[in-house]
Amino acid sequence: MATKRKLFEDVGEAQTTRTVAKTGVIDAGRGGARGAIRIWLMILFALVCVMILVGGATRLTDSGLSITEWNPFSGAMPPLDAAAWASEFEKYQQIDEFRLQNSWMELSDFKTIYWWEWGHRQLGRVIGLVWAIGFFWFLARRQIPTGWTPKLLLLGALGGLQGAIGWWMVSSGVTAGTATTDVASTRLAVHLGLAFAILGLITWNVLSLGRPERDLMQARRNKDAKLYGLSTGLLHFAFLQILIGALVAGIDAGRTYTDWPLMAGQFFPPQAFAIEPMWRNFIENPGLVQFIHRMTGYALLAFGIVVWLRGRKSAHPRTRFAFNAVMAGMALQVVVGITTVLYEAAVPVAMVHQGLAVVLWVLILRARHLSLYPISTSLRGA
Repeated sequence: MATKRKLFEDVGEAQTTRTVAKTGVIDAGRGGARGAIRIWLMILFALVCVMILVGGATRLTDSGLSITEWNPFSGAMPPLDAAAWASEFEKYQQIDEFRLQNSWMELSDFKTIYWWEWGHRQLGRVIGLVWAIGFFWFLARRQIPTGWTPKLLLLGALGGLQGAIGWWMVSSGVTAGTATTDVASTRLAVHLGLAFAILGLITWNVLSLGRPERDLMQARRNKDAKLYGLSTGLLHFAFLQILIGALVAGIDAGRTYTDWPLMAGQFFPPQAFAIEPMWRNFIENPGLVQFIHRMTGYALLAFGIVVWLRGRKSAHPRTRFAFNAVMAGMALQVVVGITTVLYEAAVPVAMVHQGLAVVLWVLILRARHLSLYPISTSLRGA
């Protein structure tokens, strides 16, 4: 039976329930362990950067064919005694690279190149282990933000594919009786290209996880579509130049014509189409491949200036700074590239050249990310 209420009942005596507005609805169920996952990805980022540099050193020192077998698990253990070292050296002595190029080597010389290749492969195993531990840890604890599981799983799949492509590349040079002393430059380009693609995905994920989901959604409404399109084009153009650089490294084209701005005293290198059939010159002729790398570099710089001029007009200070950094990185890379040619691709200089390619790649990705997700700044901050 309903109770009678007083006609003039005090408001304070009534028990009222108020609905409190909830904040952070966009991030609800999406957040996960964003900070921890970002740190994990940054560790992977650093390892992949080191991997690219070690891979470059392995190529520059002609160490890539020193291990003639692919044993993903048992290969993790290096030779531990004299008999094991003798066995590995004997396997190397059976391939063309030793017979035609390195027959002067003693066991001590072989050990030097062996350790470079072993370290390169071991680092790949470490990267795979770090990815697996991190991914399954966050997956088991259900801390992966909504929609991020496929992205993180893709990194692991690409890492496994990279290992298989690495052996596919090495196997092209582990030959006997074919006069092959290097890996196929096209396979080297695929291997390096995938490494940069993996690094690019990690970089993009790290940048995205560094800001709340609601912030990214809001920032995207203010994106600069024109600048984003130009920076995407610059990213693809830079990737093409990286692939051509791999072709240069694969056939040691950087050590053939060592004058600049001309090549053997002329604009177009001599004997540029000496190989038959003609199409092979574009991937195997040192003069033509280096010429293409130079011309692509000039074109990339010109396009980079266009993108930079557009980036300077951005209303967002951090976006402008990001494109200034890209322009500075490109200018420095051109200088180092010319120096690499003049010094006949000496290992220290060539390593700096490859390292700057990594830096420039990341700078372009950062600028592109900021053109898509600009960070608003107050008038005082601007």
